Amino acid sequence: MSYADQVYIETCKRILREGVRDDELPVRPHWEDGTPAHTVKLFGVVNRYDLQKEFPLMTLRRTYYKSAIDELLWIWQKKSNRVAELGSHVWDAWADENGTIGKAYGYQLGIKHHYPEGEFDQVDRVLYDLKHNPQSRRILTNLYNHADLSEMALYPCAYSMTFNVSGKRLNAILNQRSQDMLAANNWNVVQYAALVCMFAQVSGLVPGELVHVIADCHIYDRHIPLVEQMLTKEPLPAPRVTLDPTITDFYAFTKNSFTVENYRYHPFEEKIPVAI
Repeated sequence: MSYADQVYIETCKRILREGVRDDELPVRPHWEDGTPAHTVKLFGVVNRYDLQKEFPLMTLRRTYYKSAIDELLWIWQKKSNRVAELGSHVWDAWADENGTIGKAYGYQLGIKHHYPEGEFDQVDRVLYDLKHNPQSRRILTNLYNHADLSEMALYPCAYSMTFNVSGKRLNAILNQRSQDMLAANNWNVVQYAALVCMFAQVSGLVPGELVHVIADCHIYDRHIPLVEQMLTKEPLPAPRVTLDPTITDFYAFTKNSFTVENYRYHPFEEKIPVAI
């Protein structure tokens, strides 16, 4: 059985069993029809994935992993905020009149900063340190730039990565301020597991553990029946996921650099409403 599914099931059951509801409170998110989008939530969820044992691709429903990786590369490799440069349409609702999401996500990663070793943006600084300073405890990125929040279409949800090399294993902590468990949980887990795998390969390391820290881990009110339906399904065996071993430059990866074998998943025909 897929370990990613086990983690997902346990987390969702905890939210439904122990979570706090905000039905009587004013909330910012709303549905397309204008109705407030309320949630049931848990605070401070921590999930761990050992990438040496299994790539965390869920089977309870299909995760479109190529689209997820494409979005990750749009942010981390292209360092873009221009929606037209993204293959999917996941950001269309947040595009401004110039076709961008403002000073968010990739824009922040692409800002160059001065260091004693030279000028780097956040991504290139991580790649430099993984090769030259692997024992550093300062290898991290941060997208939550308070000075630019007013110019972002959406405040960053997955906002910080901390990398740590232990022996030859590259471990990482993904900090996320908010997580929509139905629409986005496995999507984000797949993205940042893929990032750890790519960074490890180009740095002469092996993927280690991805620790996912979620401050506000929630299920939206209109998602509850869909989540409950998913929880009745029996997880399938995890697929085999490999990365093209010939690639040694992070900027050479594409969404097709990952090979996924024997990916079986349960059908999920229902359309997922997205709170905005």
